[in-house]
Amino acid sequence: MFVTRAIRLGSKATSSVSEELRVIAPSKLAIEDVSKSFKTGTGVVQALDRVSLQVGEGEFVCLVGASGCGKSTLLNIIAGLEKPDGGNVLADGKPVTSPGRERLVMFQEPALFPWLDVFGNVLFGLKLKPNLSKKNRHDVAKYYLELVGLSRFEHANIHELSGGMKQRVSLARALAPNPRVLLMDEPFAALDALTREQLYGDIQQI
Repeated sequence: MFVTRAIRLGSKATSSVSEELRVIAPSKLAIEDVSKSFKTGTGVVQALDRVSLQVGEGEFVCLVGASGCGKSTLLNIIAGLEKPDGGNVLADGKPVTSPGRERLVMFQEPALFPWLDVFGNVLFGLKLKPNLSKKNRHDVAKYYLELVGLSRFEHANIHELSGGMKQRVSLARALAPNPRVLLMDEPFAALDALTREQLYGDIQQI
């Protein structure tokens, strides 16, 4: 597994709606000697072996490697979805021991709620922020739908959307709670090349 620091993003902010609308600015992450293994029917598979990595504020970092080399496992550990066998993960200097709203994940599949429309999906994560009024939550959701170019589809049902549009909804939903870190596990791998490149460009601009 290789690490490439593809793009350095500036940490700018917007104030058009509220402080919650600040552009994503990842916090510093420290991965220290992280190891993880899995038991299988044929033995033990060592997915990660003392992996260490430092991620600075505002960096866009890519993990590159063959299938099965541990990329998804490392992302799950950073997200708090799995625990390492050894080593530590620190976010803003604090140990990661469980999932948190400051570290959100975009998976390979959109993982949207089919019983909610586009607006409802983006709004969902914001309902967990008690400091926001209902109006502010709606304003934030509308802002991110506009940011990903889906304002005209806010009342559309999920089954009416193309694959690229579903991933745009997923991106808006992930950004809306203003996470400090956005983890992406090849969310655009199943899309056609043109749509994939367009979404990568959208993320770089955001």
